[in-house]
Amino acid sequence: MKGYHYMAIFKDIDVIRYEGPKSKNPLAFKFYDPERIVMGKPMKEYLPFAMSWWHNLGAAGTDMFGRDTSDKSFGAAQKGTMEHAKAKVDAGFEFMKKLGIPYFCWHDVDLVPESDDINVTNQRLDEISDYILVKMKETGIKCLWGTANMFSNPRFMNGAGSSNSVDVFCFAAAQIKKALDITVKLGGKGYVFWGGREGYETLLNTDVKLEIDNIARLMRMAVDYGRSIGFKGDFYIEPKPKEPSKHQYDFDAATAIGFLKAHGLDKDFKLNIEANHATLAGHTFEHELRISAINGMLGSIDANEGDPQLGWDVDRFPMDVYTATYAMLEVLEAGGLTGGFNFDAKTRRPSNTYEDMFKAYILGMDTYALGLINAAKIIEDGRLAEFKKQKYASWCSELGQKIILGKANLVELAERAAKLRDAENPGSGSQEYLEEVVNQVLFGC
Repeated sequence: MKGYHYMAIFKDIDVIRYEGPKSKNPLAFKFYDPERIVMGKPMKEYLPFAMSWWHNLGAAGTDMFGRDTSDKSFGAAQKGTMEHAKAKVDAGFEFMKKLGIPYFCWHDVDLVPESDDINVTNQRLDEISDYILVKMKETGIKCLWGTANMFSNPRFMNGAGSSNSVDVFCFAAAQIKKALDITVKLGGKGYVFWGGREGYETLLNTDVKLEIDNIARLMRMAVDYGRSIGFKGDFYIEPKPKEPSKHQYDFDAATAIGFLKAHGLDKDFKLNIEANHATLAGHTFEHELRISAINGMLGSIDANEGDPQLGWDVDRFPMDVYTATYAMLEVLEAGGLTGGFNFDAKTRRPSNTYEDMFKAYILGMDTYALGLINAAKIIEDGRLAEFKKQKYASWCSELGQKIILGKANLVELAERAAKLRDAENPGSGSQEYLEEVVNQVLFGC
């Protein structure tokens, strides 16, 4: 933008460095040591972290009961302008550079103010993405994934792909097309669908089949267009059970996977699993990761936390080391991610300074570093894996393998059961013992 001059935003904050577990410096890593070797590789290779553009550069503490508490103007004279959009670019890349974060993620309307005319919005996206490319080349920071915000604008009150209006469906298609253009332009590794309003409030006014089928049609169009312009990355669905819609069609990992397979989209799509969304679905984070992994669809992670006392999407920065450990155990056993770890998290409303932004990311990065270290210890200890192997040992028998290979039938199995008269005790699950093993591995000397 002509007449715009870059100015350092976080000039009073130094580059964040690793100082070790005993450091009392609030602006230092205690556990995230990017060069530390874990199971044969540097820690940074297991943890490709990403900054969320919307929360970190946009969320200023507003909630339904109060206005902003943080200043996210980053030196721009007026928010909601292209000057402000460019200031956010400057702030974001300075922030990532100082923390050593290699990736960022974005929605289209995070990058620029949305106009009433989609053609003007698209021009703004072209302009800001040109500037982002300059920053990417200067810093080496990359785009993890992009997406289109198809839930904030009032036109999407009845959904985007699931809308009752053909015109609204066209607007959704147009936003996806442009977001894919920008994703390819920025070299993004993935493209995400989060169906923020792809759901319904009541069946009394809803054609569920048409809505679900139309979502699939829109996704197929996105795949076809993306591949036609050279997008070689993964498309992602990010499951969420509710909020803002009462019943969302992408309820959890299993539901999303069933949808993808039913509509022939499973070859192009993987899942972007968010910890807070797993909580809202009544699952553990590791459950959603496991279901994704065993179906070959574990793609990327939104690293945050819910609050067990609050039943909505609070997007806290992760600090639960047990959850991070179990999550990293799933990631390691799945062979890693095709995507990365995006901190879809925001500071709490009273945490309203620039330093708080850095401290929050330090917390999140340290928590996942601890999770990685602990998960590696559990794998190297071997007791959990050995217990699981012994628990299912009978399936390695001749009959067990015959069943697995689909060569057994009900008649012969019933004949075996008749000879046995009663099944043997299948053996203890020893859950308490295994939980003690985890504690010993994590906290033992």
